[in-house]
Amino acid sequence: MVRPRDNRADGSAPPARSTAAARHTADPAVGPARHLGSARRTPTWLKVFTGVVAVLLVGVIAFGAYWAIRLQGNLTKAPLSAGSTKTEGAVNDSTDRMQILILGSDTRDGKNSQYGTSDDATGYGHSDVMMLMDISADNKRVNVVSFPRDLLVDIPKCKDPKTNKEYPAQTGVMINSAMSEAGIGCAVDTVNKLTGLEIDHFMMADFNAVKELSNAVGGVSVCVSDAVYDPDSKLRLPKGTSTVQGEQALSFVRTRHAFGDGGDLGRIKAQQGFLSALTRKIKDDGTLTNPARMLGIADAITKNLTIDDGLASVPTLLTVGNRLKNIDVGKVAFVATPTVPAEADINRLQLAEPAASQLFAAMRNDVDLTDPTAKPSTSPSASATPTPTPSPTAPAYDKTLQPVTVANGSGVPARTQEIMQAIKGAGFTQVGQLTAPPVAATAVYYGADSADVAADVAALLGVAPDRVLPAAGVTGVQVYLGSDFANGTPTAAAAAPQLPKDIVNQTAGDTVCQQANPELITR
Repeated sequence: MVRPRDNRADGSAPPARSTAAARHTADPAVGPARHLGSARRTPTWLKVFTGVVAVLLVGVIAFGAYWAIRLQGNLTKAPLSAGSTKTEGAVNDSTDRMQILILGSDTRDGKNSQYGTSDDATGYGHSDVMMLMDISADNKRVNVVSFPRDLLVDIPKCKDPKTNKEYPAQTGVMINSAMSEAGIGCAVDTVNKLTGLEIDHFMMADFNAVKELSNAVGGVSVCVSDAVYDPDSKLRLPKGTSTVQGEQALSFVRTRHAFGDGGDLGRIKAQQGFLSALTRKIKDDGTLTNPARMLGIADAITKNLTIDDGLASVPTLLTVGNRLKNIDVGKVAFVATPTVPAEADINRLQLAEPAASQLFAAMRNDVDLTDPTAKPSTSPSASATPTPTPSPTAPAYDKTLQPVTVANGSGVPARTQEIMQAIKGAGFTQVGQLTAPPVAATAVYYGADSADVAADVAALLGVAPDRVLPAAGVTGVQVYLGSDFANGTPTAAAAAPQLPKDIVNQTAGDTVCQQANPELITR
C-alpha cells in the first residue's frame, strides 16, 4: 500500500485523520468531506446583510397586513337589495360581465356637515349622482350610463333593512329619492325595474370622497368654454383648462347651474367630463402600476365609500380594479339616459321613448355603445329580459280593460287608423293614439304587468317577439310604428330596435370643454 507523500516542509508526520472524517470519506452515498478542519466564522458584513433583509421582509409583511386591515376597516357595508328577488346567480368578479351602480350621496352627516344640516338630506339621503357602470366580460369596454336626479320614475315597494319597515310602491317620483327612506338597496331595485337589468354591486360615495380622491391624484384637468362663477356651489373657473382638486373639484361635479342651461343634464355632462379626465390622469401617470400611489387612492376612496356585502373586501375591490387597468379609454363610453321635460311638471324629466327603451334593450343585450355593429364579447347577458309570452297558468285578462296606444312613426299618417282598427277588431276597446317622431323599426312596448298583453298584440300585428320590450314610461301597451311597417307587416330588415343616434356623450379618451351657462359667465 502506497502512503501519500508527506509534503510538510519540516518533515514531520501529517496529523492523524479523525474517526469522523474516516467514516465520512468511506461513505459512498455522501462522498468525501471537503472542509473537515475547524469551522470558519461568518463574516460580519454577511450577518449585517442577512439582518437587513430579514427586517425588510418583516416590514413588507407588516406593511401589507397594516394596509389590508386599514383599508378593510375603512369600508362601510349595506345590503344590495331592499326586498326584490334576484333571479341570477352571483357573478364571478374576475371574468363575468358586471354592472355596478355608482351613487353620490348628499348626506350632511359627519365630515359633510359643512354643506348643510341633516334636514337637507332626510333619511338615508338622496342619490344626487347615479351612474350605472357596465363592464364587459372581456374587460375591453365599459358603458357608464347616467340617470338625471330629476327623472320621474316608479319606485317599487322597499323594505328598510335596519328597521324592517316596509314602504309602499310610488309612482312618478324623482329617482334620487329612491334611497331616502329604505336605503341604497331601494335605489338598486328602482334602477333594476327601470332598465330590466339585475345590478351586481353598488358603490356609494359622499362629498368628501371627491375632495380626497382629487387630492390623491394631484388634481384633475377640466375645461370650460367661458369664465364662470356659480355662487351656490362656489365654483369659479377661468376660460379654458384648469386643474381642480379638493373643494373646487367637488364644486365642479356638484354645480347645478354653471353649465348648459343650468339644469341637471348640464351637470351630468360635467360629471362625465370630470370622470373622463380622471380616468386619463390615472392611466397616463402610471398610477395603476404604482403600488404606493394606488394605496393612497385606495385609502382616500375607501374612507368615504359604502358598498354592498358582495363587494366589501379589499381583494374583491382589487380584482375589480385590476379589470380596468388595461382598458382602452376610447372604449369607456359615457351616456345620459334619453329624457324630455315631464308632462306633469316641466321642471322634471321623464324618459324619452322609444330612445330610452332602445338604450335599455341594447344594454340588456350587451351592445357596444361606441360601435353598435360590433358583436358582443360574449353571448347576451343572462340579465337580458326574456321574450314575454303569455303564461298558460295565468288567468285570462279582460281585453276591454287593457289600454293600448298606437304611436305612428312610420311616415304614413293613414297607418294610425288602420292599426287601431285591427287592434279593436281583436277585442281591445281602450285603443288610443299618440303623436310620434319617425323611427325605422317597429316595436311593441309594455308597462308593468302587461307583458302577456304585449305579446298578444305583437302576435296580432306580426311583430317579432324580440321587438317586444319593457318600458318604464308606458302604461299598458304601446305599438310604436316604424317605417318598416308603412304597409303590411314589419319587415325582417329591422330585427331589433335601433340604438338612438349620438347616444354616447363622450368617451374617456375625449377632452370636452363644458359649455358655461350664459347667465353665470363672468367677464
